[in-house]
Amino acid sequence: MNDKQFYTAQELAETLGYNIMTIYRYIKSGKLKAYKIGKEFRIDIEEFQSFLKKVKTK
Repeated sequence: MNDKQFYTAQELAETLGYNIMTIYRYIKSGKLKAYKIGKEFRIDIEEFQSFLKKVKTK
């Protein structure tokens, strides 16, 4: 069995303090890669960490 963990879009929105629509916009624009399973998006933890590194300010 695969041990990968995923976040839902709602979990990311709550973690970052964003509106869920912002997460959906990131997914739609390609800034954040996600899997659509049924009606929900799932974001791999590694992908989320990579996304955070990309948007990190110096």
